[in-house]
Amino acid sequence: MRYSKLLTIAMTGFLVIAIVAGCNAGATSPTTPVVKKVQQDSVPQEDLNERYLHLTEKDFRIVASELGVEVAAIKAVVQIEAGTRMQGFWAPGVPVINFDRTMYNKFRAKAVNKSGNKGEKVPAGLSGYALQEWTQLVNARRVNAQGANLGTFWGMFQIGGFNYKQCGCETIDEFVRLMSYSELEQLELFAALVTNSGMLPDLKNKNWAGFARKYNGPNYARRGYHTKMANAYRKFKAQEKSAPEKTPNDKSAHEKSVQEKPIHEKLTPEKSTSVKSASSASSAVKYKETKRIP
Repeated sequence: MRYSKLLTIAMTGFLVIAIVAGCNAGATSPTTPVVKKVQQDSVPQEDLNERYLHLTEKDFRIVASELGVEVAAIKAVVQIEAGTRMQGFWAPGVPVINFDRTMYNKFRAKAVNKSGNKGEKVPAGLSGYALQEWTQLVNARRVNAQGANLGTFWGMFQIGGFNYKQCGCETIDEFVRLMSYSELEQLELFAALVTNSGMLPDLKNKNWAGFARKYNGPNYARRGYHTKMANAYRKFKAQEKSAPEKTPNDKSAHEKSVQEKPIHEKLTPEKSTSVKSASSASSAVKYKETKRIP
């Protein structure tokens, strides 16, 4: 009988603890990470026709202010991680993509809506590599639209669709809509990812090695990403003082309309820059490795 009473008391105490823990689970504690929502910016009317062509000085200032970093710092990261051309679109409303069948097969089952869009059509006017990648994406969308978007790498930063939550989006559909709206929104998605992935302190402190280690993976030093960012930062700081006639991020419509194989390589799960799996809550980034064009 004594043993039975002790057991009852112990179980009751455990139940109370469990209930208290359950009540606190939904509360936000000081150590609970706050996910940054992606900032959705409206493009000024006068810039609507150019929103697919290039990032402006105002775009960089907007995002730098949101993150609390120097304009030169965000420019340095963008140039190195997006490539010197900073190409986000192949055509108006048609972002640069890389469809990855391996990632599609991995994430298609995780789509909230697994239905296909039978009437999906390849955007008109594409050719070469752009046509190849969009054809693959559209064919997959006809089977499983959300799964196809999850398994694709998007925009100038080649962010995997499966990282839409880390980019501050509620759904994969919101992520794709913003990726397709403007280069400024692509930059905003990148900014949210940097914040939610724990890379913002490194960017603020201009700890290029720390940033590159998280973004580009353990081989960052061999590829020299940290030194490239440091050099780019110094260049942009010097340009701020000398006020050059043309900034490096300016590019003509002709340059943007050239449809060629983008500067991003395919990324297999083995080449992922994320230390943990993409499905892990703390896994922030699975990017494509980038080739640099001199």
